Amino acid sequence: MPATLRGARQGNARPRAKAPVSPGKTRASPKGPQTAAKLRAARGVGLPPKFAIAVAGLVFGVGIVVTLATGHRAEALADNTRQAVAGQSAGLGFKVRKIHVQGASPMAERAVLEAAGLAVGQPILDVDLDKVRKSVEGVGWVRDAQIVRLLPDTVVVAIRQRETMAVWQNRGRTWVIDSGGRPIPEADAGRFPELPLMVGEGANEGAAQILQAVQSRPRLLERLEAIVRVDGRRWDLRLKDGGLVQLPAVEEESALIQLDQLDRRQRILELGFERIDLREPGIVAVRPRGAPAPGGPLVSDGA
Repeated sequence: MPATLRGARQGNARPRAKAPVSPGKTRASPKGPQTAAKLRAARGVGLPPKFAIAVAGLVFGVGIVVTLATGHRAEALADNTRQAVAGQSAGLGFKVRKIHVQGASPMAERAVLEAAGLAVGQPILDVDLDKVRKSVEGVGWVRDAQIVRLLPDTVVVAIRQRETMAVWQNRGRTWVIDSGGRPIPEADAGRFPELPLMVGEGANEGAAQILQAVQSRPRLLERLEAIVRVDGRRWDLRLKDGGLVQLPAVEEESALIQLDQLDRRQRILELGFERIDLREPGIVAVRPRGAPAPGGPLVSDGA
């Protein structure tokens, strides 16, 4: 009696053939459903699939740049990657098209733009905002600056401009100076005829104080041609009619008050004196035109 094996089929056992794959079906890869879902989501917000993939790649690239740039192990690689991303983004429209300068006068705007060094068409993500700010703040017109990047195509250069105070003349050179006495190299002094003229070594340093004292006296101011620094100690006021008012090294305000009183009583500024000497406290010495030097005091003690 032939032996039989438990679990085995009788007869010749043949392996079951695999079902043929239908021509209309393809085997799905593990990543297929995810990719399809992302593309369907992109279509849902109105983005073409190719553009969505490009943007995703850009974001991924920026992420790499940020990751690398925050460390100190791969700075060169991070910089190269940043430039590559900036160049790719420019192809998507992220490039400088508009440059707005805020807070600058027409005379200062050109110098600010030149210092900024921005060019229309350059990748906007490649603009080093801190570098641009430092360069702009190197302009004499600029007190401080702020640089703002507005994606996709605009850079704003906002500055606080220095206020012009006077024109300073010394050793044959002329500058416009700000309220702190600092020269503004980019300013053309010839375009500021309305500013008071300061003359002499160090005249820029003490200009604010003496100008405040003089500008509060309209009758004196309208006759003033220049304020001259003498020996780094005191001031002479040169008048338009050629006269000279000599102020003391100290107590300038007291001397000007005395001059005010004389002018109200005797119109001393209209008499055409060659010199009005206020250097001695309480004494006003005047010299008529054509009088021989030194000449004694014609008016004393404010009388």
